[in-house]
Amino acid sequence: MHDAFTGLRRRPGRTAATALGIGLATALVVLLLSLSTGIQQSSARLATASGVDLLAASANTSITSGSFPPVESAHTLAASLPRSDPNVATASPWLVAPLVFGNASLRAAANASPRGGSIPPGWGLAGAASIGWIPGRNAGLEVPAVYAGPGFSSPGDPHYANGSYAGPSTHEIVLDQGLAGLLNVSVGASVWASPQSAAGPAEVAGWYANASSFRVVGLSGPYWLFPSSSLGFFYLSELQGLLGPGSTRGDEASLILIHLNDPTQADHDQARLATAFPTLTVFSLGNILGAVEQAVSLYRTFGTLIGLVGVVVATLFTTTVLGISVDERSREIAVRRALGFPRRAVGWLVVQEALVLGVLGLCVGLPTGLAGAFLVNSFLVHLVNGLPAGFTFVAVDPFVIGSGLAEVTAIGLVASIGPAFYAMRLPIAGELRAP
Repeated sequence: MHDAFTGLRRRPGRTAATALGIGLATALVVLLLSLSTGIQQSSARLATASGVDLLAASANTSITSGSFPPVESAHTLAASLPRSDPNVATASPWLVAPLVFGNASLRAAANASPRGGSIPPGWGLAGAASIGWIPGRNAGLEVPAVYAGPGFSSPGDPHYANGSYAGPSTHEIVLDQGLAGLLNVSVGASVWASPQSAAGPAEVAGWYANASSFRVVGLSGPYWLFPSSSLGFFYLSELQGLLGPGSTRGDEASLILIHLNDPTQADHDQARLATAFPTLTVFSLGNILGAVEQAVSLYRTFGTLIGLVGVVVATLFTTTVLGISVDERSREIAVRRALGFPRRAVGWLVVQEALVLGVLGLCVGLPTGLAGAFLVNSFLVHLVNGLPAGFTFVAVDPFVIGSGLAEVTAIGLVASIGPAFYAMRLPIAGELRAP
C-alpha cells in the first residue's frame, strides 16, 4: 500500500482530479438514496401513527389512482361497520372536495362596485381543499388540533338529522392556519364557500350571492395528509349540501377511515369487511404503505439510473488515469519485474492505487452527499407547507453509507482491471531497451 501512496503522490493534480470525480459520483448516489429513504421512512412513520388501520373506498378503486368515486350512504355505513366487525373502534366518513373561499373584505369591495372596480389589485377568491366529517367519529385517528376557538359545537352531524337533511345548519367551519392566513381571518370571522369560481372581478359579486356563509369557530394546525393544501373543515352533511343535491341524496363520502381496537388482526378485519360490504374496497395499512413504496421505488429507480451514469463516467475516467499512470511508469514496472517481482504483485499494485483513489473519493463524496442531502431537505421543508413535526425528506442509515462504500469499491476494482492486465503484460526486455 506504501508503493500505491508513493505513486499517487507523484501526480498530485491528477490524483486530486480523479478522487474528485469519484467523490462527485458518490455524492450523487448518497444524495439520491438518502432522499428516497427519508421520504419512505417518514411516510411509513406518519401512516403508522395516524391511527388509520383500514381505509374503505368505493368498489373497484385503486389506492394509486389519485381519485376516489363517491361512497354512498356514508352515515349509514359508518354506523354499520362496527356492527359487522366488533374489532372496528372507529369508522369515520370523510368527504374531500375542492372549494373556493372568500372573506368579508372582498365581499364588501365587490358589492361596492357591480363590475368589480372596487376590488384592489391582488385581491381574489382562494381555492382550497375541504374536508367534511363527523367530529365525534374521529376517535383514535390523528386529526389536526384546534389551537384557537371552541371548535365544532356538536360531536355529531346536526344537519343530517337521520337522513332527512332537515336539521339545523350550524354554518361552522374550522380553518387550518394556511387558509386562515390566505383569507386573513380569525376566529369569529365570516367566510363564504362555493364549489364554483368566478372568472374575473366582474363576477365576484354574483359569486357571493350564490355562495354560502360560514362562521370560523376554530383555527387548526396543518394536516400532514394534505401537506401542501390550505384546508377548511366542515360537518359532513353541510359540505354535502354545498356540493349539490346529488351529494345529499346519495349521502356521499370519499373515504371511510377505520381505526381498530386490535390492529394486529387488520388482515382478518380487511377480509371480513370486504365480504360484508361488497360495494366497498377495503385497504389495509400495508396496502397504503405499499403504494408509498411503489411511488418511492419509481423515484429510486430514476435516481439509480442517474447515479449509474455518474458511476460509469467516474469508472471510465479512473480507468483512463490508471492506464496513463501505467504507461508513464512502464520502465519502473519492467525494472521491478526484472528484479523478480511476479506479475500478480505488479497487478496488485495497480489495484491498490485504484482502491486508494476510491477511498479518497469516498472521503470527498460522503460528506458532500450528506451535506447536499440536508441542504435539499431544508429547502423542501420550507417549500412545502403543512408538514408535520419531525417529517424529514432525508434519512441516513447503514444502507446509504454502505451503498457509498460499495460504489467506490466497485469503481476502484472495475477501473483497475484493464490497467492491471496491461501492467502485468508489459514486455520486460522491450521496456528496458526503450530510449
